[in-house]
Amino acid sequence: MPRKPLLPVTALCLLALPLTACGGNSASADEKVVTVYSADGLKGENGDGWYDQVFADFRKETGIKVEYVEGGSGEMVQRAVREKNNPQADVLVTLPPFIQQADAKALLQKYTPKGSDQVGAADKAADGTWTAVVNNYFGFVYNKKELKQAPTTWQELLDDRYDGKLQYSTPGVAGDGTAVVVKAVHDFGGEQPAMEYLKKLQANNVGPSASTGKLAPKVDKGELLVANGDVQMNFAQSRTMPNLGIWFPAPEGGRPTTFALPYAAGLVTRAPHGENGRRLLDFLLDRRAQERVSAIGGGFTARQDVRATDDNARALAHLMDGVEVFTPDWTDVEKNLTSYVDAWKEATGS
Repeated sequence: MPRKPLLPVTALCLLALPLTACGGNSASADEKVVTVYSADGLKGENGDGWYDQVFADFRKETGIKVEYVEGGSGEMVQRAVREKNNPQADVLVTLPPFIQQADAKALLQKYTPKGSDQVGAADKAADGTWTAVVNNYFGFVYNKKELKQAPTTWQELLDDRYDGKLQYSTPGVAGDGTAVVVKAVHDFGGEQPAMEYLKKLQANNVGPSASTGKLAPKVDKGELLVANGDVQMNFAQSRTMPNLGIWFPAPEGGRPTTFALPYAAGLVTRAPHGENGRRLLDFLLDRRAQERVSAIGGGFTARQDVRATDDNARALAHLMDGVEVFTPDWTDVEKNLTSYVDAWKEATGS
């Protein structure tokens, strides 16, 4: 799913604030617009994603238009940081640990969306600054045409057959790229052995990529054999990419592992259209939207009281069967993110 180009700040001002000066507190309270900064994955390449449907329904029901800006999780947080004194976004949606990073930088204000009482404690902030709107899991993709079966372990990726045919998105910039480091640290039993492995893997790695969504099309075409991703985005992409398969690397001699990587949303501090942002967050967690997460978006509902039974939901459950799910300490990951990224850069020469 190619990442949409970022709109410059001046363009956002023109789109979102046509009758007022561009500023965090100067927007008209009754303006029918809400601006969302989001990690990629939930908006369809052909207008057929979960965001596409939900945003259209939201406008039909409320009259409020969604202005949408997309990029990597880290990229979106850094943009919000630059605009902190003059916010342009109303709602921020990122993957962990970047939603925790946004919270630590005071980019989010407290708001408890309707329906968030049905979201598990691990998938929302204790202080009410963010909550998951779509659940998801970290994973890898492979080309099913070129590889008759998926790789099974990290060690297999060191094979010469993957030389120049493997790529993962950049840790510290992309949420899924950061997830590569988080999973490696878990699977190899610590930062040092993880970095030793990633140093070896660099011999086969094509190079950095700011967007994970750009990698799946390359895998589908055979330009790459393996890349990182996440279940929701890759499952949705597989509808139009027949050669795309999802798999989960296992530690040597162990079971395949993964961890939850939800799309988490929060209301931006001093949001120019704060009330509209609150209404959108309520809408994203409404049962009607949540019941269509798997059917339309290929993801997992964030609400514990919603049980999807569509074909996609059954296929997703089968995909996750036998995969060990662990829970990272996201507070620790956020706290040590800079050191993790620095260690990765040193190990890989990136």
